[in-house]
Amino acid sequence: MSLFFRVICCLIFLLPNFVAASGPNYAVADIPLNLRQNANVVVRLDELEVQIRSLSDMRKTHHYVITILNEEGAEAAEFIVGYDKLSSIRSISGVLYDEYGAQVKRLKNSEIKDYSAVDNSSLMTDNRVKVHSFYYNSYPYTVEYTIEQSSVVTLFLPVWRPQKGYNCSLQHAKLSVETPKDFVLNYKEYLIKDKPQITQNKSTTNYLWELNDIPATKSEYFTSKHYQLLPTVYFGAKEFEYGGIKGDLSSWKTFGDFFYKLDKGRDVLPANIKATVHKLVDGQTDSKEKIKILYEYLQKNYRYIGVQIGVGGMQSMDAESVANKGYGDCKALTNYMMAMLKEVGIPSNPVNIKAGAGDYTIREDFPSWQFNHVILCVPQGNDTTWLECTSQSLPVNYLGEFTDNRYALFIDENNSKLIRTPTYGLKDNLKIRNIDATINEEGDATLKASTLYTGLQQDDLSDRLHALSKEKQLDYLRKNLSFSSYDVTGFEYRELPALIPAIQENLTIQANNYASVTGKRIFIAPNLLSQTNYNLSKNESRKSTIEIKISYREADTVHINLPVGYVPESMPGNVDLSTKFGKYSNQYIVTNNKLVMIRNRENYAGEYPPADYSALVEFYNAISQADKAKIVFVKK
Repeated sequence: MSLFFRVICCLIFLLPNFVAASGPNYAVADIPLNLRQNANVVVRLDELEVQIRSLSDMRKTHHYVITILNEEGAEAAEFIVGYDKLSSIRSISGVLYDEYGAQVKRLKNSEIKDYSAVDNSSLMTDNRVKVHSFYYNSYPYTVEYTIEQSSVVTLFLPVWRPQKGYNCSLQHAKLSVETPKDFVLNYKEYLIKDKPQITQNKSTTNYLWELNDIPATKSEYFTSKHYQLLPTVYFGAKEFEYGGIKGDLSSWKTFGDFFYKLDKGRDVLPANIKATVHKLVDGQTDSKEKIKILYEYLQKNYRYIGVQIGVGGMQSMDAESVANKGYGDCKALTNYMMAMLKEVGIPSNPVNIKAGAGDYTIREDFPSWQFNHVILCVPQGNDTTWLECTSQSLPVNYLGEFTDNRYALFIDENNSKLIRTPTYGLKDNLKIRNIDATINEEGDATLKASTLYTGLQQDDLSDRLHALSKEKQLDYLRKNLSFSSYDVTGFEYRELPALIPAIQENLTIQANNYASVTGKRIFIAPNLLSQTNYNLSKNESRKSTIEIKISYREADTVHINLPVGYVPESMPGNVDLSTKFGKYSNQYIVTNNKLVMIRNRENYAGEYPPADYSALVEFYNAISQADKAKIVFVKK
């Protein structure tokens, strides 16, 4: 064999190793040990490039590499990205690597699923999502994706949070944003130590953020503010364009001006609806009664259906279309209710709000798009009325936990501002329960429970009553009470009209083997239906603010008829706790073959510093322990 031929063969033999050595190295063994601790996922690399070319032209390229260490992190490997008529996906590429960093397969375009984002409450939407997963379960493994997108909207700038969530560590991340030189980019940073590098040339301004070697963070109870635990940068364009309409984020006032302009002139009712409105309320002198009548008319005759088409994703369907179709989304129904009130001389204002029970905090010092819902405010001096126009069951002037106690953007011509929605307090949110029970010598219990729920305490129950048939309500009760073996032999609900809504619940329950029987002893837990199950651990290194969302009061009085001839052998002591987070008391009385438990609990809403967490844990765990306490009775 000639020397030349032998050299060529050696080069061919070495070529794969040379290519592998020069390519990306995603071997799991190369992840530093400190980044594997408490981690299910490791972000090896996250590169986000945002290019804002004009108010109506934004490009985004996101390249990221994620190692999935175990099954608990598998969800992070799934690719989901949305688009609509105002945004598009230019390209998607992906690669799957095994534990050693060797390529397993490349993504084919035919493997990407494309779905409509329509849900059960949406009728029309141009929102779609592209979805992909390699469905690989040989852990650990690594996925790499690159997505290129474009948008004609500069209102919705991306949020940068490269550490994808809890139990996720980060090796390296880089964010670069390029804007025209005269473009004002607002941003707000959390847990970012170094300021961005900002450079300018003749026509553009460039911003660069980098993060390295951030260990995994554990989730913390009683917090919804993820930015207190994960590095985050929020963005907002001082000036933006949405569907050809320009807006200004200099202040909440100017942002509100945009929404006012977006819906101006869309509140004109057709003649037949004007006539109906006057027929309903003409002759009424009380404006509150007029509001109530028209709100109930809306609830009975119009229904909520999501409509997100182009600009319509933010712009209300006009009032005439709602009248003709009989439906609308939150914007459209709010606008329609506002139009009916306007027809009878009652001014009202739409309010943009971040609805839901999770993270509903508005960054007050950072005007930007932070909303997902619209409600209606009817100001009348100091007696404001609030209307949730998508609900067919809520009473007038009651918002519930979905939108209560938070900042929202009040839309008014030249006077838009942040305001706060009503808070429902300790006296509003009650659960008052009385139980009469009988326990036989086999430990079986028969009980009748009468419970009054008010305010936020009745919200979930109210939703079930209006969503479920009688049969499904019974099925829910038979599956969700805390007894191990039981049947609900009777149930009744009555909604009580009041300024704060209330529901009366009456249950009859047969609970088999509720009490434990051992020889001549019987062990009874007197708290039949209100036990809590806290099992919290102290966290001396807690970082986030403690959030207790609602104030409420619970009062339980339980009467238990004991089997004949049993007397108490061992009883827990009475409990009386008082802290900044609330109060709790529990006492037991045994007389004339009857056990009585009197339990009271108060929970105080508020935000508390992380240092208070140990005290909160002690309080809540003490409540749980007291709730589960048992009394031992012995037969004489």
